[in-house]
Amino acid sequence: MLKHLFIKNYTLIDTLDMEFFPGFSVITGETGAGKSIILGAIGLLLGQRADSKTVKSGCDRCTIEAHFDISRYAMESFFRDNDIDFDATDCIIRRELTSAGKSRAFINDTPVPLALLKELGEQLVDVHSQHQNLLLNKQDFQLSVVDIITGRPNELSSYQSAFSRYQALQRQLDDLQSEIERNRSNADFLQFQYNELSTANLTSGEQEELEQRQDTMSHAEDIKSALYEADNALSADNTGIVEQLKAAVNALSAIQKVLPAAEELSQRMDSCHIELKDISQDISSLLGDIDFDPAELEAVSNRLDRIYDLQKKYHCETVEELLSRQEELKQQLSNIENSDEALAELQTMCQQQEQTCRQLADALTRQRTKAAKDIERQMRERLMPLGMPNVRFEVQVERCPLNRNGQDKVSFLFSANTSTPLQPVSQVASGGEIARVMLALKVMISGAVKLPTIIFDEIDTGVSGKIAESMAHMMQEMGEGGRQVISITHLPQIAALGSNHYKVYKEETAQGTASRLQHLSIDERVREIAQMLSGSNITDAAVSNAKELLKI
Repeated sequence: MLKHLFIKNYTLIDTLDMEFFPGFSVITGETGAGKSIILGAIGLLLGQRADSKTVKSGCDRCTIEAHFDISRYAMESFFRDNDIDFDATDCIIRRELTSAGKSRAFINDTPVPLALLKELGEQLVDVHSQHQNLLLNKQDFQLSVVDIITGRPNELSSYQSAFSRYQALQRQLDDLQSEIERNRSNADFLQFQYNELSTANLTSGEQEELEQRQDTMSHAEDIKSALYEADNALSADNTGIVEQLKAAVNALSAIQKVLPAAEELSQRMDSCHIELKDISQDISSLLGDIDFDPAELEAVSNRLDRIYDLQKKYHCETVEELLSRQEELKQQLSNIENSDEALAELQTMCQQQEQTCRQLADALTRQRTKAAKDIERQMRERLMPLGMPNVRFEVQVERCPLNRNGQDKVSFLFSANTSTPLQPVSQVASGGEIARVMLALKVMISGAVKLPTIIFDEIDTGVSGKIAESMAHMMQEMGEGGRQVISITHLPQIAALGSNHYKVYKEETAQGTASRLQHLSIDERVREIAQMLSGSNITDAAVSNAKELLKI
């Protein structure tokens, strides 16, 4: 439940620091006093988007902070899963907004994304404002009410997981069918491309080898000339380097006995002679291998031209890429050939998953049909004391195509009179009747979903007198059932039944108009309720009536 609310520099609020209590509390105040401002601030704590214009004029930032006691609601897993410190008796959520438009959110002083703040806020507070009555127009809302009353959220979750799997398989099936249609219409062309690459007999690395051979044969005369010149320099008779070096070795060997240093020099020169002799033989061998063959050059050039043409045609840079494209074409042709088998297999999987979904959806339908009867009974029991003695309320569960929520379409049918046929509640109920229907739904839902705090914003619109008192007793009952209920109201019958009473009012200060929130004492409550009864001119009769409402 909400224990404490602190607001600073938000719209007309300079500072609000207020304690809240369990049970049923009420907030009153004249129109325009600032009740909607306080709700707006609470909305920011629940993850609503912020507007920098809400920062109080002349201030750099606003801060909104709330403290909650969540010790009765088993929420520790949320904090553990999101790596946030857990304090069951003092959960703090905070929102900060600067005049420059920057916004920050915190849970127990840990910075969090706005989406996470919203996820937690939805588990802490339910704010029912007048525009929420429009939810009665939406079948999704009506279905969600039925699902809440079933008390079986795991079954719906299991179905939705199965349906997601079914949708994924259906998308795969659609994609495969489209691919098969495209491939079959293009099969002849794919076969032609594959045959063209296959008959080329490409091998990895051949392009580099061919380019080297072509380069060598294109320069055969230059190569032979250079090799001949090198060979002549090394091995020509009498003048070749190899023969002259051998003569030098022999000369040094002849004097090594009388000149010891000549021995080492002789050995070194002999090593050079052996190496140069090997080089000379290798050059001679190369010279013999180099032979210009125009036919071979033409064959190599033609092969390279073929490779280059294929690379250009298939937008490839290398033979390896051409080979990869060839393999892709082979796989595509294989898929076409085996497509019927693959299609049949995927169709079977889709059918099996659809059957699983229908079985789970059937179970949901049975649960919803059972819950519908319970809702009809509870709604009649709760609406009859609210000035509808002849009310009829029916939950219509109809079959519809499979969707994420099952196979059911839910409609709330309503009639306040015996002479009026049942029709969709949003079409026939008046504003006051819709307010009472929504209150009865909220009371019923709150019994199934243990929300810590429920705030009703003028749910009493369109009612008065005894009906308003009955609505107040209903909210009081909710508060006594372990929930914190706060009602913003203009009706003294409702205000009088609150265990705690807060008043919103405006005050002129040196800095301008400011909204205030005051926790009223018993005497202040008497005066406030008397003013609600008689207006600004408080009469003795109004005071007496207020005391009677307050039972003091």
